[in-house]
Amino acid sequence: MDTTQTLSLISKSSAIQHENQSSTTIDMLKDCSPCNNKLIKFSDKHAKFLIDNLNLLRKQKELCDVILMIGQSQIPAHRAVLSACSPYFKAMFTGELAESRKTEIIIHDIDEFAMELLIEFCYTSRIIVDEKNVQMLLPAACILQIEEVQITCCEFLQKQLDPSNCLGIRAFADTHSCRELLRIADRYAQQHFTDVKESEEFLCLPINQLIDIISSDELNMTCEEDVFNAVMQWISCDLQQRKQYLPKILEHVRFPLMNPRFLVNTVSSDPLIRSDQACRDLVDEAKDYLLLPQERLNMQGPRTRPRKPIRSGEVLFAVGGWCSGDAIASVEMFDPTTNEWRAVAPMSKRRCGVGVGVLNNLLYAVGGHDGVSYLNSVERFDPQTNQWSNDIAPTSSCRTSVGVAVLDGCLFAVGGQDGISCLNLVEKYDPSVQRWIRVASMGTKRLGVAVAVLDGYLYAIGGSDGQSPLSTVERYDAKGNKWLSVAPMNTRRKHLGCAVYNGYIYAVGGRDDAKELSTAERYNPKLNQWSPVVAMNSRRSGVGLAVVNNHLMAIGGFDGEAYLKSVELYDSESNSWKLNGGMNYRRLGGGVGVIKFQQFDSILYGSNSISNVLSTSPEDLKNRSLSTLVDL
Repeated sequence: MDTTQTLSLISKSSAIQHENQSSTTIDMLKDCSPCNNKLIKFSDKHAKFLIDNLNLLRKQKELCDVILMIGQSQIPAHRAVLSACSPYFKAMFTGELAESRKTEIIIHDIDEFAMELLIEFCYTSRIIVDEKNVQMLLPAACILQIEEVQITCCEFLQKQLDPSNCLGIRAFADTHSCRELLRIADRYAQQHFTDVKESEEFLCLPINQLIDIISSDELNMTCEEDVFNAVMQWISCDLQQRKQYLPKILEHVRFPLMNPRFLVNTVSSDPLIRSDQACRDLVDEAKDYLLLPQERLNMQGPRTRPRKPIRSGEVLFAVGGWCSGDAIASVEMFDPTTNEWRAVAPMSKRRCGVGVGVLNNLLYAVGGHDGVSYLNSVERFDPQTNQWSNDIAPTSSCRTSVGVAVLDGCLFAVGGQDGISCLNLVEKYDPSVQRWIRVASMGTKRLGVAVAVLDGYLYAIGGSDGQSPLSTVERYDAKGNKWLSVAPMNTRRKHLGCAVYNGYIYAVGGRDDAKELSTAERYNPKLNQWSPVVAMNSRRSGVGLAVVNNHLMAIGGFDGEAYLKSVELYDSESNSWKLNGGMNYRRLGGGVGVIKFQQFDSILYGSNSISNVLSTSPEDLKNRSLSTLVDL
């Protein structure tokens, strides 16, 4: 066979082979199910890549199609980017305005430095708000309708609120229609009225704002006499111009609630009051109210209504735990206004050995054990709505007996066990990216560990390594992302409670090798030393420890025979623990968290009030032995 014939046969054979392979490939594709014959990818880098390159084009003045003229500044930009970030620019460039056809646009009524910051934000998503720029930045953000910057400015001003500046911030918020900031500044001024009335801003208030403040039912003052004195001080600051307003202002002072002696000796004898008939009528009305108690029902009105000042403080939440032989989902709060425990909305899952932390005034419940399985799910409680949400990313591994604390705006989950082994893993939840991120692991595996944050460090205290209780303590440095050992406790403890109180870390209760503990000790970070504290009245393992309105409280636990609902309060002056009532539920291995509140937050008094969901205490069933439980 010659070469030509050989090549021809090879060619035909190759063609047949190729045809068969193609047929096989097509058959394989046909056999694939619809869900497997495509690859879909969402890049988490694309958005940053896009915005970085758009900003680079702007800085290099490439593909820019508009120049903003503000004062002496000329800012090149891209219409598409500005329109995407600002409804103001979108209306300008996509409508029939003359600016839609111009390449150079003069901007009025906006500070040029503020405009540069806002354009930078449009291209980078980054803004720095400080005392120097906030008064220029907020009005500019309002004009351009860049909502995120408006919110950031308002949050910054919120944090700056002080009796000396709250009225100025209130007026600033009102001018720029920042309703939430206005509400918060208004409430702050009412709550701190005793100090606010001494400020220079108070004396400069316009009459309408003065009336808004003193007419409030929530005005926080020692007595009504303080309101009268504040009004007279405001009048005397510009007597000739302001005395004409006295009758109008005094309509909002509640004279009938004053001390009779003050009303007669001070108010009635004041020359400005005596010289005005309308003012004298108000005083006479108050005298009648005070002199004729039998007629008071017929004399009720705005001036006889007692004020109900806003009270701010902290409330303690007890979350989940083990009760009457099973894990529980119940949650209750200690109401300091009534000194009572009340039920709030339960979690969606039963959780014992749950880690609890408070981040941005929201209560997080992390992991735990539901009586059957180890959990990695996380729930979040909002006191404003009295509701739990489950849309929080789970931890990377299941964890019960986990320690949870907040450091640098992140929620840390420390140690615990996953049902197979004891853990030294640590991860943090960053709410800005809504995900958990692994950080350096501890040097020791720890379940039943207690955690606390002091002076910018996260402490992991005691626990068990899976074999025996620990006295060792580690400290996490977030800047260096590393753990270092510090002085150990005097007693080995697992399932202990700990909290920071007056600059010390207190560690109480828990269990050693043989028994539940009532002993307590505290750590001095300056001396790197633990010292004993007087023991509690009850032995408590699985105890919660928290500081509420500057009071150290030990909550629930297990004393070796029974699950506890009792609460003890530490008195630092007498160095003793005192019983302070009890919860509705007995709780072992429950979590505790403290949330700041205002008196009229919905959790206390709103439509979803806890009084509406208050449940009765469960029957105290026979307690099961702790040895029958998994090591929670």
